[in-house]
Amino acid sequence: MDYARVFKKHFLAKLVFRWAVSSLGLWIAQGILGSDHLKLGSGSWVTVLLAGLILALVNMAIKPILVIFSFPAIVLSLGLFMLVVNALVIMATSWLYSSLCVKNFGVAILAGIIISIVNLLVTKIIEGL
Repeated sequence: MDYARVFKKHFLAKLVFRWAVSSLGLWIAQGILGSDHLKLGSGSWVTVLLAGLILALVNMAIKPILVIFSFPAIVLSLGLFMLVVNALVIMATSWLYSSLCVKNFGVAILAGIIISIVNLLVTKIIEGL
């Protein structure tokens, strides 16, 4: 079965996939960065899943708008400004969901890098099935 085609066609499947990857990425980012820099409330799976859902929704709704408005900066920086866009999305998620606490903008940039790497790896694994 071509899972990549299913995710592109069906909104709900795409949302669930992004939700799972975002939750996994946040959990891994907290493990790497430590709970003193990136804290997911009590650390329970419910908190991780809720934070992942909100991050997935923000990524699907707000991130495209941020990319459009920051397109000149993205082009001039050869794509490095996407680190800032990803950090803004994580900070917005932290603002919307108080159980997700990000210490500062630098931590948000590092968390964005980790979540992006997790997303890339999971997507490549799924495409390889």
